[in-house]
Amino acid sequence: MLTSAVTDVPSVDVDGLKVLADPLRARIVALLAVESLCVCHIVEETGAQQTNVSNHLRALRRAKLVETEREGRFTYYRLKAEAIEALAAQLGALAAAARSPTRKRACP
Repeated sequence: MLTSAVTDVPSVDVDGLKVLADPLRARIVALLAVESLCVCHIVEETGAQQTNVSNHLRALRRAKLVETEREGRFTYYRLKAEAIEALAAQLGALAAAARSPTRKRACP
């Protein structure tokens, strides 16, 4: 059984990063950072098809990066700042670890 000698490696929410890696999802997140929008607004802003936007919003919702609010027959989406802050903190921890003196593991 192999074990890692490095126990202080910062962890990163890979699933959250995968969701944000898609260019359209990243654009949607940027739009939702400024204001709450419904699907029709996002379609208008991005030029993407409504079904495509809905699928991306579903992925963002599953990743807990956005939340919804019903208003009449429309559903508004808003970015969950705390979820983005958590991802940013994880990436910040990686950057801080990279800034510290680099160790070299001896080869066997």
